[in-house]
Amino acid sequence: MKAFRSFNQRYLCRRCNPHLRHSAQSLNLSRLSSTLASSKPTNFSWFFFHNDRWGTNPELWRSHLGDAMPPPITQAIATQTLDMSQYPPSSAVYPYKQTEAMTSRQLLKVYWQLSKPHLSMFVILAAMSGVALSPLPTTVPVLLSTAIGTALCSASANSLNQIQEVPFDAQMARTRGRPLVRHAISPLHATGYAVLTGIAGPALLWTMTTPTTALLGAANIALYAGAYTWLKRKSVVNTWVGSVVGALPPLMGWTACGGTLFPSSAHPIEIVLPSFLSAVSLDLHAIDNPLAPLALFIFMFCWQFPHFNALSHLLRESYAQAGYRMLCVLSPTKNALVALRYALLPIPLCSILIPLSGLTSWTFAIVSLVPNAICAEAAWRFWRNGRDKDARRLFQHSLWYLPVMLGLMMICKRGLDWGSWLGTQEDGEDEARESSSITKA
Repeated sequence: MKAFRSFNQRYLCRRCNPHLRHSAQSLNLSRLSSTLASSKPTNFSWFFFHNDRWGTNPELWRSHLGDAMPPPITQAIATQTLDMSQYPPSSAVYPYKQTEAMTSRQLLKVYWQLSKPHLSMFVILAAMSGVALSPLPTTVPVLLSTAIGTALCSASANSLNQIQEVPFDAQMARTRGRPLVRHAISPLHATGYAVLTGIAGPALLWTMTTPTTALLGAANIALYAGAYTWLKRKSVVNTWVGSVVGALPPLMGWTACGGTLFPSSAHPIEIVLPSFLSAVSLDLHAIDNPLAPLALFIFMFCWQFPHFNALSHLLRESYAQAGYRMLCVLSPTKNALVALRYALLPIPLCSILIPLSGLTSWTFAIVSLVPNAICAEAAWRFWRNGRDKDARRLFQHSLWYLPVMLGLMMICKRGLDWGSWLGTQEDGEDEARESSSITKA
């Protein structure tokens, strides 16, 4: 409005000025603004400048060459007296610096950055939760092989993702420092690292765990580096595909112990009711219920949306600048609504489906209500207000929510005898034996 008034005062006559001022005041500018007008204003800054910006700027030449500045190129072209010998090469104005060879430590750091360590840590945590929640026995070699194989698969997928997104990462302030953008490593070198880890990860899982785990690891690489990366610039469906990628690692941990994913005659679907509703006792120490990994998959799938939608809302300017078709850019209101929807879904999931599957005891249905209520309240505020403050609060809650919920699942794991772990059961048995011996005497 200030720019509009200054334009009126400077360039319009006195007769036209009042009419235009009245029309500007009657225009409802709030309807033209975004639904997030109360939040931080959008500032799309550009990272690149065209080379012509500097080619015909005499001030830039004068700052480097002083009085020996040649005539402008445009003037030389107009007079047909262009002599490129008068113009020094670009290396004279902008001298190049020789790049030093990387040491082994620096190269390992680049590999670490290509692997996206923070994202890979969450993937490994999810895979280890599948191993810990599985009722089937496991060994230390299987546990370590699952962790290392999952890490290699994640490193390959993240590296292939960065190789394809170099032009777009260069336009985002959050990703400008990635190794391929700053030319710390060549694309060929990065591709070799991605191929090597992409082969080693599934091969290790195939050899040390099960073929199903290896196939899930290879599918995770294909979905993330293929479908998800391609869809980011095509459709908002990329968020749902990315959620499937994030929900597969727990299944890798489950199958690494020998668990099955699909029902069969040998492994039918079992429904575990509370003790006061069923008199049938199941041997839950060795039950392999296909409903359990399905419940774990749905839980991990739902967690992705409050986590990513809140983060993408904070980075919507960068996503718009790079041309990504994210829901936070196309429809911020719907982006918050989707986050709320998937923040509410874990409440019945954790209170009904997960205990019914035998993955945890029914105690988990009660203790999980508190973390679920906290995240649901944060998601509701984000949807109601749509502010950056509420999005940041929801994102921070999602960071602690996942490890806390997985930890509660392990504590409330069905068939886990904490008395034997803490040593209280043996003491109770000894006391019972002493009391029975006293009674006999």
